Amino acid sequence: MDNKILGLHHITAIADNAKRNLDFYTKVLGLRLVKKTVNFDDPGTYHFYFGNEQGSPGTILTFFPWEGIGKGTQGAGMATHIGYAVPEGSLVFWKNRLTAHNVAFLEDEIFGEKLVSFTDPDGLQIQFIEPLAKDDRSVWTTADINSENALKGFHNITLSLKQADPTLKVLTDILGYAVQGQENGRYRLKTDSIATANIVDILVDPNLSFGRNAAGTNHHVAFRVKDDNILMEYREKVLSAGLDITPKINRDYFFSLYFREPGGVLFEIATDNPGFTVDEPQESLGTALKLPKQYESHRPQIEATLPKLD
Repeated sequence: MDNKILGLHHITAIADNAKRNLDFYTKVLGLRLVKKTVNFDDPGTYHFYFGNEQGSPGTILTFFPWEGIGKGTQGAGMATHIGYAVPEGSLVFWKNRLTAHNVAFLEDEIFGEKLVSFTDPDGLQIQFIEPLAKDDRSVWTTADINSENALKGFHNITLSLKQADPTLKVLTDILGYAVQGQENGRYRLKTDSIATANIVDILVDPNLSFGRNAAGTNHHVAFRVKDDNILMEYREKVLSAGLDITPKINRDYFFSLYFREPGGVLFEIATDNPGFTVDEPQESLGTALKLPKQYESHRPQIEATLPKLD
């Protein structure tokens, strides 16, 4: 199993306002700010990582909060819905909590799993799902969100596409997923390498307009591998399938490859190593501003440029 895709590693989205984004995900949804750093290509912009206590792969939602970027458009060629697993019986708690914070939601059921759907302050589509399968992942708790209700981490990611077959081929032939079911224009794929954060759904609509990346949309989806040796094996697989892929990139907390699958979604493959405790201990994750080493000498200017979070 070690040389396979181990489900989802992280998902990266775009926000419009750093403080609003930080407050919603930590204070309303109760996630831990695992890492506070900056965009590798734009050090005047934060890069937030939200997850569980350990910052485990499969729990990490990251954001580029570009101030004033404006709202994007959900559409084809995008990952459009982020599904979180929640403990059995906790949807009542979440419906009450969302209502208390003036967040509208809808109730639904997909493949026999009950869920509530809502959008974050930028319009990003989130689903809280009670999985049929057992989920024993440890959680991050807060003063008002205990372990019986706290988010477990990702359950699934939903891709919206004009056609399914080219993307299905990438997911099955390269990444090792298998189709588990189909209903109402939705395909469900799983990898058996791990029990959680292991589902990709595809929604097919040939008439759907293409989306536009800005606030409230997902930037990319990252799949998980154990280490950078396995990462490079997947680079050869992607190249052999005739797709373009980047060289290995060091993202400080993981090593990455990026490629765009035929349906238009930007995929990343990311390693478990070295993890988020490489530059600060677990007990103080997310408390200090961590900069990529190439920007450390510019810390005073960067700190003066970044938006205020207080």
